[in-house]
Amino acid sequence: MSYTREDIIRIADEEGVEFIRMQFTDIFGQLKNVAITRSQLEKALDNQIMIDGSSIEGFARIHESDQYLRPDLDTFVIFPWRPQEGKVARFICDVYNPDGTPFQGDPRYILKKELKRAADMGYTFNVGPECEFFLFETDENGRPTTTTGDQAGYFDLAPLDHGSNTRREICLALEKMGYEIEASHHEVAAGQHEIDFKYTDALDAADKIMTFKLAVKAIAQKNGLHATFMPKPIYGINGSGMHTNMSLFKDGKNIFFDPDGEKQLSTEAYNYIAGILEHMKGMTAITNPLVNSYKRLVPGYEAPCYLAWSASNRSALIRIPASRGSGTRVELRCPDPACNPYLEIAVCLAAGLDGIEKKLQAPAEVTDNIFTMDEATRKAHGIDSLPGTLSYALDALEKDELIKVTLGEHVLQQYLEGKRSEWDEYRTQVSDWELKKYMVIY
Repeated sequence: MSYTREDIIRIADEEGVEFIRMQFTDIFGQLKNVAITRSQLEKALDNQIMIDGSSIEGFARIHESDQYLRPDLDTFVIFPWRPQEGKVARFICDVYNPDGTPFQGDPRYILKKELKRAADMGYTFNVGPECEFFLFETDENGRPTTTTGDQAGYFDLAPLDHGSNTRREICLALEKMGYEIEASHHEVAAGQHEIDFKYTDALDAADKIMTFKLAVKAIAQKNGLHATFMPKPIYGINGSGMHTNMSLFKDGKNIFFDPDGEKQLSTEAYNYIAGILEHMKGMTAITNPLVNSYKRLVPGYEAPCYLAWSASNRSALIRIPASRGSGTRVELRCPDPACNPYLEIAVCLAAGLDGIEKKLQAPAEVTDNIFTMDEATRKAHGIDSLPGTLSYALDALEKDELIKVTLGEHVLQQYLEGKRSEWDEYRTQVSDWELKKYMVIY
């Protein structure tokens, strides 16, 4: 919905809004905010709310700390799960420097920059995410456990699915905030859930993903549960992904669809697929940003880890769902919900556009189950693998010039520094597995 300044002031007064959250996202995908009262709303609408960027990880150095939040008026919404007396609303904000220029480290700016590149080529970019998450019980002190309390599997329902009431409440809250919820269901693992909302333009999709994660966590907490978007919280069962469905439109038509093309896909669709596969290793540190992400990307748990595409094979990294016409889309299956959606969508678009600009040729479709192939068979098919650890993914990122340019120097250096530190912290830990494996026999 499109709002003017006057619309927002009127709605705030009519609805009794007393508190406004000025939200933004750091480079590692963490939602941040400055909260103001109704008395400061006009000041916020004049772009006068300041933050200390030096306090935000990956944002700015001490001597460049002053930054301003510019609210995107179209993101104004009232939180339906908060008390309805003295209501709480929010804006999603862009971060600007004191001289009025966009802050180069703002992930939303990175995505906007890539969307402008697409627009200059005549394209609009639509994205439909599929966000999975776990609902866990909490202990007597309110701390999260890994106990789910349900025995449900794929598409099961109550009484096996103990999280169905919370999932329904999340869906209803999101609909009040303008989402079109297409489906919600229990996923494969106990305690695992998925809520799908309709595709939309890429910037709105990234905004919606951030709001979705906030809503899921807030409503779960209200119901005495803990929601996590950690990719692989439990060994031996499926992890959580965020399959990303993408389509490009030009002059109102989906350019991935060609009724006369092979599999009714256009040349541009194959170029786009080729671009993703060409840059996927360099993108992986963005699409799968945690040490834990790579414990999901292993054979046997439905998460793809091999560089291939297929129109039907779910073991491939890229799948082309059956829908054609305006619904034709490319589904990237490796991203997980811990990623920063602004950066993830930006690098996906950059890679795909690179494939179109350079007319890259997609490899042959892989129709066999890649998970059951041995290494020699995969090699014969020319199937490579994703990086196996965060460290390898960061190495690949540093070698991919396109992805580096897409992120920009500031985000690239801050991201690499932060993630290298995370990897070093992890690799020097001594785990329970190591103690059980080695303590006695050595």
